[in-house]
Amino acid sequence: MKIGFGVPVSGSWATPANMLQIARRAEELGYDSLWTFQRLLYPVGHQMGPVYRSVQDPIVTLAYLAGVTSRIRLGVAVVNLPFSSPALLAKQCATLQDVSGGRLDVGLGLGWLPEEFVASGVPMESRGRRAVEYLQVLRRLWSDEIISHKGEFYEIPPSHQDPKPRPAPPVLLGGTAEVALRRAGELADGWISSSRADLARISEQIYIVKDAARVAGRDPGALRFICRGVTKVREAGLPGRAPLTGSLEEIRADVEALAAAGVTELFHDLNFDPEIGSPDADPVVSLDRAERALEGLAPRA
Repeated sequence: MKIGFGVPVSGSWATPANMLQIARRAEELGYDSLWTFQRLLYPVGHQMGPVYRSVQDPIVTLAYLAGVTSRIRLGVAVVNLPFSSPALLAKQCATLQDVSGGRLDVGLGLGWLPEEFVASGVPMESRGRRAVEYLQVLRRLWSDEIISHKGEFYEIPPSHQDPKPRPAPPVLLGGTAEVALRRAGELADGWISSSRADLARISEQIYIVKDAARVAGRDPGALRFICRGVTKVREAGLPGRAPLTGSLEEIRADVEALAAAGVTELFHDLNFDPEIGSPDADPVVSLDRAERALEGLAPRA
């Protein structure tokens, strides 16, 4: 199983200097990928938690890291497709694929926070149908010499959009409901679990994605199954501990169990540990803890 790492994008430790340090060290240690995520707004009084309070833009962050790394893949898990037009996202991703030397993985989600839809001027209704059309248009923008589209949600007059990404980046879909899992199996290059996923049941979700791929006449073995590992390094032997929470040895054992469950790629994301990804956390302490985790959980460790 391939192992990646979430770069600092949330909270007080999410500085350009820390992004650079974590990215370069991850590449040196043999990690396969670096990951970001998106949060547009934090509504006043919302209870989603401190790790969402202050979040850097995922695309801009990956563009910065593309210039300071050379081998490691760069992924966003996820950018919510309703918040930008397919033409805009296609252009951003094509350029990022170019400047990174073909290292981009594009994770797409449907969004779930009503306030972000209001601020983006997009209704929450019909998100599933919107996603299907969006993905069709996105891929056509990356491949067609001339694109002309008029659908339920999007319209593009006969146009060129160049340069094309070579190759077109893989598109991965998030989602936890069965309809979202089946959509990933039918349409995407893989599936990404959410930060709230029950990792003890991830094999069931992988089965649904693979089954949908089979029904659609696709090869389930060609799909990628990426686990966002909400990793929290703590003392060993915690009662009733969740997967990827505990000592480095316990977390490494959890990684092996997830590989056995069908996960093909996992990235450790310390942004979702409130002791690290909060605006109130000490950034020096957060970086120190992250560097120790980076070393201890490295693929060669």
